[in-house]
Amino acid sequence: IRETIRGEPDAKRPGVAMTLPLTEIMAAAYRLLPPEMSSPEATQLILAIGWQESRFDHRWQLHGPARGFWQFEGRGGVLGVLEHQQTKALALKTLEALRYPTGSPPYIYQRIIEDNDILAACFARLLLWTVPEPLPAVTDVWEGWRQYQVAWRPGKPRLETWPAAWAMAPQLLMGEVTHA
Repeated sequence: IRETIRGEPDAKRPGVAMTLPLTEIMAAAYRLLPPEMSSPEATQLILAIGWQESRFDHRWQLHGPARGFWQFEGRGGVLGVLEHQQTKALALKTLEALRYPTGSPPYIYQRIIEDNDILAACFARLLLWTVPEPLPAVTDVWEGWRQYQVAWRPGKPRLETWPAAWAMAPQLLMGEVTHA
Protein backbone atom coordinates (compact mmCIF):
# COMPACT_ATOMS: atom_id res chain seq x y z
CA ILE A 1 0.00 0.00 0.00
CA ARG A 2 2.92 2.37 0.64
CA GLU A 3 3.46 2.65 -3.12
CA THR A 4 -0.13 3.77 -3.59
CA ILE A 5 0.32 6.79 -1.36
CA ARG A 6 3.65 7.85 -2.79
CA GLY A 7 3.68 10.70 -5.26
CA GLU A 8 6.11 13.36 -6.36
CA PRO A 9 8.61 14.39 -3.68
CA ASP A 10 7.43 17.06 -1.27
CA ALA A 11 9.55 20.19 -1.69
CA LYS A 12 9.36 20.87 2.04
CA ARG A 13 10.74 17.45 2.96
CA PRO A 14 12.84 15.89 0.22
CA GLY A 15 12.15 12.19 -0.19
CA VAL A 16 8.71 12.40 1.41
CA ALA A 17 5.68 11.85 -0.76
CA MET A 18 3.04 14.42 -1.44
CA THR A 19 -0.29 13.61 0.07
CA LEU A 20 -3.26 12.34 -1.88
CA PRO A 21 -6.25 14.68 -2.08
CA LEU A 22 -8.19 14.57 1.18
CA THR A 23 -11.23 13.13 -0.60
CA GLU A 24 -9.15 10.11 -1.62
CA ILE A 25 -7.56 9.78 1.82
CA MET A 26 -10.94 9.78 3.54
CA ALA A 27 -12.50 7.39 1.01
CA ALA A 28 -9.62 4.94 1.40
CA ALA A 29 -9.77 5.18 5.19
CA TYR A 30 -13.51 4.56 5.25
CA ARG A 31 -13.07 1.49 3.02
CA LEU A 32 -10.81 0.00 5.71
CA LEU A 33 -13.26 0.70 8.54
CA PRO A 34 -16.77 -0.60 9.27
CA PRO A 35 -19.44 1.18 7.19
CA GLU A 36 -21.06 2.78 10.24
CA MET A 37 -17.91 4.84 10.80
CA SER A 38 -18.39 6.74 7.54
CA SER A 39 -20.64 9.76 7.80
CA PRO A 40 -20.68 13.44 6.91
CA GLU A 41 -20.46 14.22 10.63
CA ALA A 42 -17.35 12.07 11.05
CA THR A 43 -15.69 13.60 8.00
CA GLN A 44 -16.50 17.13 9.17
CA LEU A 45 -14.93 16.53 12.57
CA ILE A 46 -11.91 14.62 11.26
CA LEU A 47 -11.06 17.34 8.74
CA ALA A 48 -11.63 20.14 11.25
CA ILE A 49 -9.27 18.42 13.68
CA GLY A 50 -6.67 17.87 10.98
CA TRP A 51 -6.82 21.56 10.05
CA GLN A 52 -6.67 22.60 13.70
CA GLU A 53 -3.71 20.34 14.42
CA SER A 54 -1.54 20.80 11.32
CA ARG A 55 -3.33 22.84 8.66
CA PHE A 56 -2.56 19.69 6.62
CA ASP A 57 0.84 21.23 6.15
CA HIS A 58 2.92 19.85 9.04
CA ARG A 59 3.69 16.17 9.53
CA TRP A 60 5.91 16.91 12.54
CA GLN A 61 4.61 18.86 15.49
CA LEU A 62 6.53 22.10 15.81
CA HIS A 63 8.60 21.72 19.00
CA GLY A 64 6.88 18.47 19.96
CA PRO A 65 6.65 14.71 19.49
CA ALA A 66 3.38 14.42 17.54
CA ARG A 67 3.37 13.11 13.97
CA GLY A 68 1.12 13.07 10.93
CA PHE A 69 -1.51 15.56 9.87
CA TRP A 70 -3.64 14.67 12.91
CA GLN A 71 -0.61 15.03 15.19
CA PHE A 72 -0.64 11.67 16.95
CA GLU A 73 1.67 10.95 19.86
CA GLY A 74 2.78 7.38 20.48
CA ARG A 75 1.74 7.36 24.12
CA GLY A 76 -1.35 9.47 23.41
CA GLY A 77 -3.76 8.88 20.55
CA VAL A 78 -1.88 5.93 19.04
CA LEU A 79 -1.80 4.03 22.33
CA GLY A 80 -5.40 5.04 23.01
CA VAL A 81 -6.62 3.57 19.72
CA LEU A 82 -4.52 0.41 20.15
CA GLU A 83 -5.74 -0.26 23.70
CA HIS A 84 -9.35 0.98 23.82
CA GLN A 85 -11.86 -1.87 23.92
CA GLN A 86 -13.97 -0.24 21.17
CA THR A 87 -11.06 0.24 18.74
CA LYS A 88 -8.28 -2.24 19.43
CA ALA A 89 -9.51 -5.01 17.11
CA LEU A 90 -10.38 -2.49 14.39
CA ALA A 91 -6.94 -0.87 14.63
CA LEU A 92 -5.22 -4.25 14.32
CA LYS A 93 -7.44 -5.20 11.37
CA THR A 94 -6.57 -1.90 9.68
CA LEU A 95 -2.85 -2.44 10.24
CA GLU A 96 -3.11 -5.94 8.80
CA ALA A 97 -5.06 -4.70 5.77
CA LEU A 98 -2.28 -2.19 5.09
CA ARG A 99 0.27 -5.00 5.58
CA TYR A 100 1.93 -3.55 8.63
CA PRO A 101 3.01 -5.83 11.48
CA THR A 102 0.83 -5.92 14.56
CA GLY A 103 2.19 -6.13 18.07
CA SER A 104 4.79 -3.39 17.64
CA PRO A 105 5.25 -0.62 20.20
CA PRO A 106 3.05 2.48 19.67
CA TYR A 107 5.98 4.64 18.56
CA ILE A 108 6.41 2.39 15.49
CA TYR A 109 2.85 3.13 14.37
CA GLN A 110 3.35 6.80 15.17
CA ARG A 111 6.26 6.85 12.71
CA ILE A 112 4.16 5.06 10.08
CA ILE A 113 1.31 7.54 10.57
CA GLU A 114 3.72 10.35 9.83
CA ASP A 115 3.85 9.34 6.16
CA ASN A 116 0.74 7.22 5.68
CA ASP A 117 -2.20 9.58 5.58
CA ILE A 118 -4.70 6.77 5.09
CA LEU A 119 -3.62 5.04 8.29
CA ALA A 120 -3.58 8.41 10.05
CA ALA A 121 -7.16 9.11 8.94
CA CYS A 122 -8.20 5.63 10.13
CA PHE A 123 -6.64 6.27 13.52
CA ALA A 124 -8.31 9.70 13.68
CA ARG A 125 -11.70 8.10 13.06
CA LEU A 126 -10.98 5.35 15.56
CA LEU A 127 -9.96 7.87 18.20
CA LEU A 128 -13.29 9.67 17.71
CA TRP A 129 -15.04 6.28 18.06
CA THR A 130 -13.80 6.20 21.67
CA VAL A 131 -15.92 9.26 22.53
CA PRO A 132 -19.18 7.85 23.93
CA GLU A 133 -21.49 10.62 22.67
CA PRO A 134 -22.85 10.76 19.13
CA LEU A 135 -20.84 12.81 16.67
CA PRO A 136 -21.86 16.46 16.42
CA ALA A 137 -24.02 17.69 13.57
CA VAL A 138 -22.01 19.33 10.80
CA THR A 139 -23.45 22.65 12.02
CA ASP A 140 -22.51 22.17 15.70
CA VAL A 141 -19.11 23.80 15.93
CA TRP A 142 -19.03 23.84 19.75
CA GLU A 143 -19.91 20.18 20.24
CA GLY A 144 -17.20 19.50 17.68
CA TRP A 145 -14.78 21.51 19.85
CA ARG A 146 -15.85 19.57 22.95
CA GLN A 147 -15.37 16.19 21.29
CA TYR A 148 -12.01 17.27 19.88
CA GLN A 149 -10.95 18.17 23.43
CA VAL A 150 -12.14 14.82 24.79
CA ALA A 151 -10.50 12.70 22.11
CA TRP A 152 -7.26 14.60 21.37
CA ARG A 153 -6.63 16.23 24.76
CA PRO A 154 -4.49 18.95 23.16
CA GLY A 155 -1.78 20.36 25.41
CA LYS A 156 -2.30 23.92 24.18
CA PRO A 157 -5.84 24.14 22.84
CA ARG A 158 -6.49 27.11 20.58
CA LEU A 159 -10.17 27.92 20.92
CA GLU A 160 -9.71 31.05 18.82
CA THR A 161 -8.80 29.03 15.69
CA TRP A 162 -11.44 26.29 16.04
CA PRO A 163 -14.36 28.08 14.29
CA ALA A 164 -12.16 28.64 11.23
CA ALA A 165 -11.01 25.01 11.28
CA TRP A 166 -14.64 23.86 11.47
CA ALA A 167 -15.61 26.13 8.59
CA MET A 168 -12.64 24.94 6.54
CA ALA A 169 -13.61 21.24 6.62
CA PRO A 170 -16.20 21.31 3.79
CA GLN A 171 -13.83 23.36 1.62
CA LEU A 172 -11.06 20.82 2.21
CA LEU A 173 -13.32 17.97 1.19
CA MET A 174 -14.30 19.78 -1.99
CA GLY A 175 -10.64 20.37 -2.84
CA GLU A 176 -10.95 24.15 -2.61
CA VAL A 177 -8.06 24.31 -0.13
CA THR A 178 -5.10 21.96 -0.02
CA HIS A 179 -2.93 23.51 2.69
CA ALA A 180 -2.39 26.65 4.74
